[in-house]
Amino acid sequence: MNVLNFQYEPTEKQRQFHKSKANEVLFGGAAGGGKTYAIVMDAMDLCLRHGGIKAYIFRRSYKELEDNLIPIAREKLTDEIGMYRAASHEIMFKNGSLLRFRQLRNMEDRFKYQGAEINALYIDELTHFTKEEYDFLKSRLRVNKALGFEPVVRCTSNPGGRGHGFVKSYFVDIAPYNTEYETSVFSKVLGRERIRTRLYIPALVTDNPYIGEDYIFELENKPKAIRDAYLLGKWDAFEGQVFSEWTDDPAHYEDRLFTHVIKPFELPDHYIKFRSFDFGYSRPFSVLWWAVGERDEVYLYKEWYGASAPNVGVRLSPREIAKGIINRDKGDIIKASYADPSIWDSSRGESVALQMEKEGIYFLPGENARISGKMAVHDRLKFDGEGRCGLYVFETCRDFIRTVPALEYDQYRPEDINTEGEDHIYDAMRYFLMNRIRGKKALQRKPKVFNPLEENEIRNNDFL
Repeated sequence: MNVLNFQYEPTEKQRQFHKSKANEVLFGGAAGGGKTYAIVMDAMDLCLRHGGIKAYIFRRSYKELEDNLIPIAREKLTDEIGMYRAASHEIMFKNGSLLRFRQLRNMEDRFKYQGAEINALYIDELTHFTKEEYDFLKSRLRVNKALGFEPVVRCTSNPGGRGHGFVKSYFVDIAPYNTEYETSVFSKVLGRERIRTRLYIPALVTDNPYIGEDYIFELENKPKAIRDAYLLGKWDAFEGQVFSEWTDDPAHYEDRLFTHVIKPFELPDHYIKFRSFDFGYSRPFSVLWWAVGERDEVYLYKEWYGASAPNVGVRLSPREIAKGIINRDKGDIIKASYADPSIWDSSRGESVALQMEKEGIYFLPGENARISGKMAVHDRLKFDGEGRCGLYVFETCRDFIRTVPALEYDQYRPEDINTEGEDHIYDAMRYFLMNRIRGKKALQRKPKVFNPLEENEIRNNDFL
C-alpha cells in the first residue's frame, strides 16, 4: 500500500484493513481503535492509486463528516495531491479521481444518489444505518471496465445503533474473526456464478499505540454495557441495549449456568408445551415453540422466522403460515397458543385468525401491554445466586439469538422498545410470557359460546 504521500504509519490492524482483498470489510468493535482514521486513509490512497475513480464516504450527517472525517483528509492533503472543495464536500485529485463526502440521513435521501456511480463505497459507523440503506448504497456500486478496477465496500463501526443487529449477523457472526467468509452469487442474466467475500476485523483500543492511557481508564469506569462495547468490542453489549442481562456463554451450554443460550436436549414428556405467534407479511412473522419445566422455567426449543432478509418478510398468507406451523409441530402436543389480538380484526375483510383456523390452527389473544410485557422478559432473564434463570433458548434458535439481544430503547418512549428494529420474535415472546408470569396463575379467560355469525369467537375451548 502506498502511504508515503500521507506520512501515515498504520497500526497492524489498520494495515490488515488496507491490505484486505475481500469485497466487503468491516473494521469494527471497540472505540479508539483507529477505525475512522483508517477509512479516510484507505479512500485517499485508493484514489491516488487508481486515476479517474469516484469514491464515496458516507456518514449520517454532514456535521459528523465535518467534525470527524474531513479534518483528517484535509490534514493529509497537499497541493501536489489535490484540493478540497468545501462547497461540494469533495476532494479533486490531480489524477482525475474524486473523493466525495456524503450524508444519508434516511431512506428519503436515497433519491439524491439514484444516478450515482460509486466505484468505492466507504461507510463510517455502519450501525447507524439500516440494512435497507446499506443495500441501496451497494446497488449504486459499479465501475467502467476501462478503469481496470474492481469495486469495493469498506466500513467501520462500534456496536450499537439502529443497524446493530444486521451488522452483527452480516459481518460479525458469520465466520471466525479475521477470516474471510465466502458466498456464491448466481447471475441468471450472465448464466454464471461469482464468489463474494466478507471480512470482519475486530478493533481494540489497545491496538492503537497513539491513544493515551487516560482514555482507557475513562472507558473502564463507564457502565458495563458501554465498557463492554467500547473497551472490549463486544457485540452482545452496547449502550441503549434493552436486555442487558442477556448472556450467551458457550462454556456453559451444557450445565446451563449463567447463560440464556443452552445446548438442545430431549424435552421430558411431562413438560407442557405452548406456541406463540406474531403475524407479518411485508415484515417478518414469528412462530415460537415453548416448553415449561419443573421450576416454571421456560425453554424456547423451536422457532420459525418468516424473513427473507433482516426485517423483510417472506409474504406468506395466513393459511400458508398455518400449514407451515402444522408441518413444524411434528407431533408436539400444544396446550395453548397465543397471538397478537390484532389478528382477530375483521374490519378489512376476513381476519388473519379465521383464515388460520380454516387450516386447523387456533390461537388465544395474547396480553399486549407493552411495558409490563417487557418487564416480564426482564424478570425471566434474571439469574439467581446459583446461576439459573427463568428463560432458556436452544442454540438452534438463531434468529431469536440474533434479534432479541440487539433490541434498543425508543428515544421518544424511553421505557419501551424501538419498534423500528426487528421486534417480531420479541413480540411473540411477550404474548406467551404474559400468560406465564412467575409467581402468578396464567391469565384465565372465560369460554365463550360459539356464534357462527361472529368470526372472532375463539373456537378451541380445549385451550382455555
